[in-house]
Amino acid sequence: MDSLTGEVTTRELRSRLLDVLCRAMYAGERIGVTRNGELAAVVVGVVDLEALEEFEMAQDVAAYREAIDADDGASVGLDELRRELVK
Repeated sequence: MDSLTGEVTTRELRSRLLDVLCRAMYAGERIGVTRNGELAAVVVGVVDLEALEEFEMAQDVAAYREAIDADDGASVGLDELRRELVK
């Protein structure tokens, strides 16, 4: 992941938790946490999380608007929907 500024193992995280949190909170770093050599989680600050949630909301609103624009006004009954889903 290109946007990570550092990595720690789960073992290192236990002993360096305060340092990792401060780096995420105050320096805006994104620190990957690895377990058995694989990326397991990422520690990010609240600002990054809020930006991600804002981005997701914008995508949801855009998808909603596209769905509204594409709606032809026809309704689908429950039985018809079930038949379509089984195909």
